[in-house]
Amino acid sequence: MHRTYSPFDHLLIQLDQAVRTVFGRPHVTERPDPAADLPDADLSDVQRDHVARLMRINHTGEVCAQALYQGQALTARLPGVRESMERAAAEENDHLDWCERRVQDLGGRLSLLNPFFYAGSFAIGAIAGLAGDRWSLGFVAETERQVERHLGEHLAEVPVEDQRTRAVLEQMKVDEAGHATKAVESGAAALPEPVRDLMRLTAKVMTGTVYHL
Repeated sequence: MHRTYSPFDHLLIQLDQAVRTVFGRPHVTERPDPAADLPDADLSDVQRDHVARLMRINHTGEVCAQALYQGQALTARLPGVRESMERAAAEENDHLDWCERRVQDLGGRLSLLNPFFYAGSFAIGAIAGLAGDRWSLGFVAETERQVERHLGEHLAEVPVEDQRTRAVLEQMKVDEAGHATKAVESGAAALPEPVRDLMRLTAKVMTGTVYHL
């Protein structure tokens, strides 16, 4: 039987998702961890620390993506758009889980700034959703394109022998490209250049701070 959720129900679901994303274990899909069956590389301490920090950045990026999708799903007007956002958010949960596992395997820790970035991204997502589904989808498409480029840059920094980290990043890159394509196919509007520039600047602030914190 299909259940109809009230606005208050959706709010409680979002709160549960926020707590799981920032402090607990998020709900994941059926997909396996790409790194699970690969051997760990013999990295130096400096390499392990650097890669762990890169994966911490990627984890926080997925926290932001999760919050963005949840905020947009909360304010999306069309049920089809809301369902698409929720599926994308579920796949971002996979990324969260994979990144966290890799950070821990490398002896690193997650960012102390995750609650701050979740709150800010959720607000941005909700505002984008209120602006209309086409603009909300446009925001998703541009976000995913920028994340895809960012993952490519990280792949260039990860040692070739670190197959586990590279497998995670490569699968994430494929997923982000798929989310961008789906957003465009669903009617995403092209964002103005100043908005795209501001998004790039915000991403630089996030990556710069999370690498250290």
